[in-house]
Amino acid sequence: MSDDDSIANARSGKTGVEAAPLWERALIEKTVLAAVCEQRTARRWKIFFRLAFLMIFVVMAWRTVSVSSSTGGATGKHAALVSLQGEIVSDQQSNAANLNAALERAFSAEQAAGVILQINSPGGSPVQAGMVNDEIRRLRARYPTKPLYVVVDDICASGAYYIAVAADKIFVDKASIIGSIGVRMDSFGFNSLMSKLGIERRLLTAGRNKALNDPFLPEDKVQKKYMQNLLDEVHQQFIEAVRQGRGKRLQETPDIFSGLVWTGQRSVALGLADGLGDTRYVLRELLKTEKIVDYTVKEGMFDRFARRFGLSAGASAVRALTSQESLQFN
Repeated sequence: MSDDDSIANARSGKTGVEAAPLWERALIEKTVLAAVCEQRTARRWKIFFRLAFLMIFVVMAWRTVSVSSSTGGATGKHAALVSLQGEIVSDQQSNAANLNAALERAFSAEQAAGVILQINSPGGSPVQAGMVNDEIRRLRARYPTKPLYVVVDDICASGAYYIAVAADKIFVDKASIIGSIGVRMDSFGFNSLMSKLGIERRLLTAGRNKALNDPFLPEDKVQKKYMQNLLDEVHQQFIEAVRQGRGKRLQETPDIFSGLVWTGQRSVALGLADGLGDTRYVLRELLKTEKIVDYTVKEGMFDRFARRFGLSAGASAVRALTSQESLQFN
């Protein structure tokens, strides 16, 4: 500020901000306004997060109450229903944790005359399927007077059938798809394409087999044999579970454990299933009740939201391209 400006301001009686030139006043006003806007934004975000946490709490509380009210209020003789729909994978709705929790509640319900496991699934993870198979056998031993019947809709194959064989009886529609007692492992081979594109793979490992079946490297015959032995071992576990569950009802043909599938009608003849029938048939003829209570663990709102926008599918695609293979019963 010049001496002339100071003298002029002194004569007019202006001091501080009022005595400042126009450009300084504008700068001060902008600074103050920016600070005010920043505080408002911070308050808005704080309110948003508080509302979001409140919403999550309300949804969780609602889900807990709804699950309790849908099962805990069941009175009188009824059939306990557990539904297995879709692929059996740890990060999907039909996983071992959800299925086992539902089965535990269904078996422990005092007024439940029996349990119906309704299946419509092509299979999935052998680990998840094996965990459910083990849990069913444990629950059947713990509640010997409470039968478990499997009712198949369109398909019960691979990992889904691994689970089904632990039941007392399996009922199917004549056109249902049953079987596929086998194991598969999916992968890709990109090494030839990389050579054509001039792409060089730079991979460092500690451990001779750490890059086992890497899709970006040429196929190794020794590693391929090792993985085949691994598949055969898991397949044998599947076969033993089927034999244990079906017992003398199973008609072992050369193709029974080959991975083939059969219609429901043919599966009854092979001993893979016990008869033709739906849920109403089991209710009416076996459990002698018309009342049914659903004990299935329901998918949460946020899980449905994520799945609707394809997040799960996107993650699966990325894993398929960037990670090691996974064994599957489908």
